[in-house]
Amino acid sequence: MELFIAKIVSSFLEIILAAAIPFFYWIFTERKQSTFLNWLGFKKVSKHDFKRFFVPVLGMILLFSLASFFILLRLKGVSTATTVFRGGGYTVLPAILIYGIFNTALPEELFFRGFLLKRLMSKMAFPLANFIQSLCFALIHSFMFFKLLDIGSTIMITMFIFGIAYGMGYINEKKTQGSIVPSWLIHAAANIFSGICAAFMLV
Repeated sequence: MELFIAKIVSSFLEIILAAAIPFFYWIFTERKQSTFLNWLGFKKVSKHDFKRFFVPVLGMILLFSLASFFILLRLKGVSTATTVFRGGGYTVLPAILIYGIFNTALPEELFFRGFLLKRLMSKMAFPLANFIQSLCFALIHSFMFFKLLDIGSTIMITMFIFGIAYGMGYINEKKTQGSIVPSWLIHAAANIFSGICAAFMLV
């Protein structure tokens, strides 16, 4: 229960921090044109778009989960975000769900695919905008690996993360009219998978 509450609190704080810069940007530039959540792409996917994105999303979930599994293997013995769940079994599943859905996936999707990518798209062509947001996402996530792993593993993980970020940006903008819900689902599923791997010591 203590871990579950801790994840709720940390999720709340992360969401606020991730939304702070976008919120103030919206206040000063776009608040008269759109609501904040719609501006970020936090909107439901239409039934028509659901049919178009279902298979790509499923594929990305599998790819992201495999990448997460590989990263966990390379980081075996090193403290990571899922270490707190290690060996907890079924008792930590509620905390894993909160962690996976709200603790990292939602804040990061709000900022990277909701704010950064959309603002870049207003200034440049989509391929370049998606490349930049993917690179930023990959470098920030792989920064911690530079001192923990060899250069080859670090480069490989960075490339994995970049490819996944690019794919999520593409699905959001080209398959579901800018909704960040698909990438949130992909991200959350992969994080939950990582948490379960730790909880049941699969890695």
